[in-house]
Amino acid sequence: MIFMRIMKKNFKILFLAVFVAAASCSFTTKEFNDPDKDKLLLDLITYVLQKGHYDAQDIDDTFSEGVYTDFINGLDPLKRYFLASDIEEFSAYKTEIDDQIKNKELTFFNLVYTRFNERMDEIEAIYPEILGTPFDFSAKEIINVDYEHLKYATSKEEVKARWRQQLKFSTISSYYDLVEEEDANFKAKPDYVRKTNKELEEKARNSSKTSLGEYFDFTNDLERKDYFAIFLNTIVEEFDPHTNYFAPPDRDRFDLQMSGKLEGIGARLQKKNDYINVVEVISGGPAWRGEEIEVGDVIMKVRQAGEQDAVSIVGMRIDDAVKLIKGPKGTQVTLTIKRVDGSMEDITITRDVVELEETWAKSTVIEKEDKTFGLINLPAFYFDMENYKERNAATDIKKEIIRLKDEGMEGLVLDLRDNGGGSLRTAVDIAGLFIKEGPVVQVASSGKNKEVLEDKNDEIVWDGPLVILVNELSASASEILAAAMQDYKRAIIIGSAQSYGKGTVQNLVDLNQWLRQNDLGDMGALKLTTQKFYRVNGGSTQLEGVKSDVVMPDRYSYIDVGERDYDNPLPYDKIDAADYTIWDGYVDFQETIDKSKARMAQSEQLKLIDENARWVKKRRDEMEVTLNFDEYTAEIEKRKMETKKFDAIDTYDNQLSYRSLPAEIALMKQDTTLREKRKRWHKNLSKDIYVEEAVNVLQDLKINNIKAGKVADIRH
Repeated sequence: MIFMRIMKKNFKILFLAVFVAAASCSFTTKEFNDPDKDKLLLDLITYVLQKGHYDAQDIDDTFSEGVYTDFINGLDPLKRYFLASDIEEFSAYKTEIDDQIKNKELTFFNLVYTRFNERMDEIEAIYPEILGTPFDFSAKEIINVDYEHLKYATSKEEVKARWRQQLKFSTISSYYDLVEEEDANFKAKPDYVRKTNKELEEKARNSSKTSLGEYFDFTNDLERKDYFAIFLNTIVEEFDPHTNYFAPPDRDRFDLQMSGKLEGIGARLQKKNDYINVVEVISGGPAWRGEEIEVGDVIMKVRQAGEQDAVSIVGMRIDDAVKLIKGPKGTQVTLTIKRVDGSMEDITITRDVVELEETWAKSTVIEKEDKTFGLINLPAFYFDMENYKERNAATDIKKEIIRLKDEGMEGLVLDLRDNGGGSLRTAVDIAGLFIKEGPVVQVASSGKNKEVLEDKNDEIVWDGPLVILVNELSASASEILAAAMQDYKRAIIIGSAQSYGKGTVQNLVDLNQWLRQNDLGDMGALKLTTQKFYRVNGGSTQLEGVKSDVVMPDRYSYIDVGERDYDNPLPYDKIDAADYTIWDGYVDFQETIDKSKARMAQSEQLKLIDENARWVKKRRDEMEVTLNFDEYTAEIEKRKMETKKFDAIDTYDNQLSYRSLPAEIALMKQDTTLREKRKRWHKNLSKDIYVEEAVNVLQDLKINNIKAGKVADIRH
């Protein structure tokens, strides 16, 4: 996911016409009642889509069929609720949805929504009966999990039979685990009194019943507006997979994801059986600092500062409870806590900014023999949505580079694996840390206007050897940065055959800005694809991604991952190259790549990783699972034997040493959680062959001391 430059000049131009037109379209809500909010949202969103999307689709019969299929599949992907007769009834609207959108009619949505809730109620009534009867795991039975090609049930009896089989499928897994646990206990203590298989089967069934009860507790909390948001997303995603509607709570979560921080008490909450449970206390937050709230505590009531009465949140929707608990920095909230031991206590917490540490860039010093290298892991291209200068990925990366240079770093690894993207501006700014100046990315708008975003700062923070690690989940802004460094021949890219392949630009549009009057509350926002970006060499990363200079297999190598596996992706294309100049700081760039490829071809560890990836692909393609316990156990034992050879992947030792930077070591003296996180990270890095090869490449790269920091006279 990527969020791009809301206030850039070309975006303003793009929406100026929309804004002027909207002003004359009477988007006013004063004559509407609350039930009409859905119609207003539908009208407003489709209008903005048609005017502002990079590649606006015709809302026609073909579009209608896409919405029809995706909405029904989205609600019932496993085909366990709707009947064939329901689908037949719905099909009357298959090519009518486009007309209903244009006429602000909700007949199709109302019908499907109402019927879905009826079917949900029916299942909620029958699943306790199914789970009240013991499963016979000695019977010969197979479940087919190829739900995509499964036909809808023709009767309620057939639906019930499907649920019985599905619940037996989930229960046999729990039953197997319990049997294994009993065997282990008996081996450890010969006098251990084993539970009977009947007792274990009942315990496994009760576990399935509890899980399903929690699922229905969650779905029962959902309101019509939640399902309508799903319907709206089905519509907007027909334009492309990254155009999304955000209802107000979802927009808040998006802002949090982009900024990596929130204002509140610093605890993750989860609803379970009508109660709001603390499932994590975030390191460094107010709850963590006060040491008065623990995982497992239940929040019963919330009282705001200055108010006498506390509000009970028992049975409240999780989103509504969170709204009461979180709040601006410096304000106080009093929580009535029920401890694990049943005792009750009132806790007053002063809310503060809570930074989600796992979002930020982090670095480590790598030592190999007598050489020192640096590695920076960047999970996302984050920034503060209110104030870019407050904190962003680029300034953090710069700080880490300077700190690593102070430690004598001779080469840098920038790890962008699993980085799904973020701010375009931070990607451009980070690229500027490694080149003197020049274009970083080209951005094309729907009017075919092209803008070249450049690094205009001639400061080079790091002019030494650079390797960038990517995988199939490196997307969007990650691809911008990796592609620019590859085109400039500034860095060697190591990783998967290609990265994710997301080459589109999104802007977050506040839908409330289009309304002259609004008595219906917050309308949410639309994340809208408004542009495509291109490499400085003219190629798009859309669908194609960034192809690594040195390809190394990983667990995703044979699994469908990436933009090309979405419905409705925008196509790949090319434009003219920008005017850029290749970096000429290396003596042996291509020779280093060739050496690395030769090493990788001989690596037994990589051969094993590739074999494991093929094995995983084969297992994922199997669609039939036995529900006979003896056969189920035999299949698991077979897989255990097959996978023993892959244990070496996790026991690999790359013989590199890792240590945190002095500034972080000082923090660890107070923060034991941070110390444990870094310990685990270093342990994982020590098993990482990709990091090992990155260091090998850094060792091989030779800097041209005469031309380092300068550029060659090669124009494109």
